[in-house]
Amino acid sequence: MTVAAEKTANRWAEKFRRVSDEDPELRAHGKYYTCSFVIDTGEHRYLVRVHRGKVEDIVVDPGPLDERYQFAIRASADTWRKFSQETPEPMYHGIFAASFQKDMRLEGDLLVLMQNLRCVVRHLELLRKTGAPA
Repeated sequence: MTVAAEKTANRWAEKFRRVSDEDPELRAHGKYYTCSFVIDTGEHRYLVRVHRGKVEDIVVDPGPLDERYQFAIRASADTWRKFSQETPEPMYHGIFAASFQKDMRLEGDLLVLMQNLRCVVRHLELLRKTGAPA
């Protein structure tokens, strides 16, 4: 990865953390929202660790055995860019629509995803403020 790409990925991660931690909905609903998940764009992977609704850490491009997580949300960079638009096109507006009709995949312990679904969905909605992670 180039230095410029690494800086861009780290800037996005910091912005995502700040916007997430300032979000009133995540503060209101996040008391029991604790998990680790991966946002995989094909270009970068972001391991997001959440504890009681606050982003504890974001690891950019962790090694395959370096970090543990419960589930991953994987899609092409193009899908993430469309998903992150202020008003997404049809079928890019949510994780299930993008999973059924586009190239988004949900992997891992999906029970943890479902237990935290409203907060995870809200986190992904915040991509419309922070821009695409790709």
